[in-house]
Amino acid sequence: MAVIGKLWGYQAQRQTKVILAVAAVSGLDIDMPHFEFMVTNRTPEFLENFPLGKIPAFEDATGFALVEGIAIARHVCSLAPESGLLGRDPRERALVDQWVQFCELEIMTFNMEIRALHSGRLGPYSKELFEGLINRQARSLKYLETYLASCSSGLLVGNQITLADVALAASTEHIGRVTCGAAERALYPNIFVHYEKVVSIPGMKEVFGEPEFVQERLAYKESQ
Repeated sequence: MAVIGKLWGYQAQRQTKVILAVAAVSGLDIDMPHFEFMVTNRTPEFLENFPLGKIPAFEDATGFALVEGIAIARHVCSLAPESGLLGRDPRERALVDQWVQFCELEIMTFNMEIRALHSGRLGPYSKELFEGLINRQARSLKYLETYLASCSSGLLVGNQITLADVALAASTEHIGRVTCGAAERALYPNIFVHYEKVVSIPGMKEVFGEPEFVQERLAYKESQ
């Protein structure tokens, strides 16, 4: 595989998984230097290229630097246009962008807020707020479940895997560890079948590993 640059981050991180997965599908390789959070990303060398110290962070051999997981993933996909990961025509490209944004804003935003609330990292905590976020995410998951049921390919856009599918698989893995226990997963069979379909693609399993889904979803704690 051709090495396209260096990526700083953790392989277990959702955004990093998306980047490594699209690279694998595209036949590209990314070097991952040793990284220690709050150490590596606080060095002068790192901050010179990435002033906010955020990960994942990418740099190629020319010194071109990028942060933000989806921006890096799109760039990687663009280096292998024949893969079709960004879509094969203007409409497909728009749909890929739509579903990538959906994963970020309609699934992951709620998931991260729910987990932060539960751990006490998001300020005042109430059952009304907690359950409200659960219900808003459930509304989005129901819509996605219905949409996937209408897709004969089982994929989000067309008949071939795209960045949108990889982004959704990474998001699905995340909700399966936080807001979707066994009971919730039974409500969304098409979403979790989609996950299995994506991670079964050659090169994907090595990136995603085992999902480690929970039996019971994160529940409201009375005492905070």
